[in-house]
Amino acid sequence: MTVAIASGKGGTGKTTVAINLALSLPGPIQLLDCDVEEPNCAIFLKPVMGPAQSIGIPVPQVDESRCSACGECGTFCRYHAIVSFTTIPLVFPELCHGCGGCTLVCPTGAIREEIRSIGTIEEGATGSIAFLQGRLNVGEAMSVPLIRALKSKARREGVVILDCPPGTSCPVISAMRGSDFVVLVTEPTPFGLNDLRLAVEVVRSLGLPFGVVINRADVGDLGVRRYCDDQGIPILMELPDDRRIAEAYSRGLPAAEVIPGVRALFEALGARIAEAAKSRVFAAHSAGSRLDA
Repeated sequence: MTVAIASGKGGTGKTTVAINLALSLPGPIQLLDCDVEEPNCAIFLKPVMGPAQSIGIPVPQVDESRCSACGECGTFCRYHAIVSFTTIPLVFPELCHGCGGCTLVCPTGAIREEIRSIGTIEEGATGSIAFLQGRLNVGEAMSVPLIRALKSKARREGVVILDCPPGTSCPVISAMRGSDFVVLVTEPTPFGLNDLRLAVEVVRSLGLPFGVVINRADVGDLGVRRYCDDQGIPILMELPDDRRIAEAYSRGLPAAEVIPGVRALFEALGARIAEAAKSRVFAAHSAGSRLDA
């Protein structure tokens, strides 16, 4: 079973939920930190890590002696990673998505591919939890290939928890795609509600069963709860605004290990996720919402 922990915005407590859920479930557990632009699960789990593995994507290299400057490569590339103005093409590696199309359309075979590193993957373990994280190179914009490579290393056994990037853009979709269940973490504020709406649209477009966790549930307003009631979205857990949780977080300590009662909350959350994913009733609700729209 693969569970994606996501949110429409940063700072809602997504990583808090992912870490404490991983620590509260029976093994085997795998936790993948897919927030490759700013991975931080290792701060709390303190795993013993192995050597980093470089991950790259293929980018075009032009052999000028064979190039006829026909411009077919530039016409094909929708990302403008290779451009020709009836001259030898210019290559912009940072824009390349590694599809290889330019090499296929080149009539003279002047384009070959070389691997350009975009980041690294590290594997380790802490207790019964197998841990993997991706780390995007500084200044790199292409996080999706790294997220895909990270997910490909997950073993298909036990529970796999994905700590997804925040937001609703391509990296989040890549991380969530193929999951058995999505947990959307939000907070009971107007900003939290606005971004939750966006995240719900994304999850529904993927046809995945999902539910909501409300962090700092005893502050803010009732907008999130009313929205979930109106949409038939289950609220799986409400985590209180407890100063002890914030203090533990600031020290890099998982709340489930240092605060009485927190582990039981996440154990109950795991049971609700398993039940919901098994029935997949919320996926059916999502499909109905798309048809109605």
